[in-house]
Amino acid sequence: MLKTEGVKETLAQVVADRKKEPSPGRMFVEACAKDGLDAAVEYDVTITDSLTSSRRKPRYPARNMLKAVDLSRDPRQFYWHESAPSAEDAPIEGADVRRELASRFHKSPIPELLTTTAWVQVPPQLWEDPETFESFINYRLIVRLCTAENHTIISGEGGLLNIPGIERMTSPGPFASTILRACNEVEQMGGTADGMIINPVDYYRAMGTGTLMDDLEQNGMFIVRTRLAEPGTALVGDFGHGAQLFDAGRSVIRFAEPPPGTFSEPGAAVMAEIYERVVVNLPTNFFVVTV
Repeated sequence: MLKTEGVKETLAQVVADRKKEPSPGRMFVEACAKDGLDAAVEYDVTITDSLTSSRRKPRYPARNMLKAVDLSRDPRQFYWHESAPSAEDAPIEGADVRRELASRFHKSPIPELLTTTAWVQVPPQLWEDPETFESFINYRLIVRLCTAENHTIISGEGGLLNIPGIERMTSPGPFASTILRACNEVEQMGGTADGMIINPVDYYRAMGTGTLMDDLEQNGMFIVRTRLAEPGTALVGDFGHGAQLFDAGRSVIRFAEPPPGTFSEPGAAVMAEIYERVVVNLPTNFFVVTV
């Protein structure tokens, strides 16, 4: 209970601090009042992490599962990662119990960051109402950017579901579900299965037929529900120690000409971009399971 209360206090302080700062939408509204359709704002933060939700029922983005490394403030060139031993490797003393002893260590350059983009088409003259336009930028454009970011992190090029070395698990073995088997496997590797990404249809199906989802959350698992996880599968792993999100620490919002096919009719459009990429340090501590 004390740990939960501490998290709540931290989140409350984050909300309080952000309320003192102008929102990304407010900053863009001010630029629009000055520059019209030439308005562009560059931010020295990643704007998907700049808003707080007013939802009574929390629903978390994939970004919240990961340790974010702001490369603009914490520059680095490389990251470390491990891999499972190959069949040809000599046996390692003690690895029959402490499996991680047989893992191999690697150093790799931080991969090129990926550009995540979102677009909205602005209703005519909406910018003449500053409060409504601010809300539109914050809770339509940036919310769409959050969805695009989920795609980048989870299922896009370089996303968690496409990273080599993460095993597939289709059988529950001696456990009640593949999810619980994956949790056990992570702990047998010396980690902790602290997070899961699952499609809402599977989350609510499991909730409706038993207590599994409640049990997992009561046990401290951070669950992200998203349609970007393929129905019938879930990603279970040690997100706290086993993966990182490298982040450029900058963003942009501006009026621009959208690519063909973005909208069904012409009109003023605003785009937002962020730059980031996920890496997995411990692929042996993650499993894509068949639910």
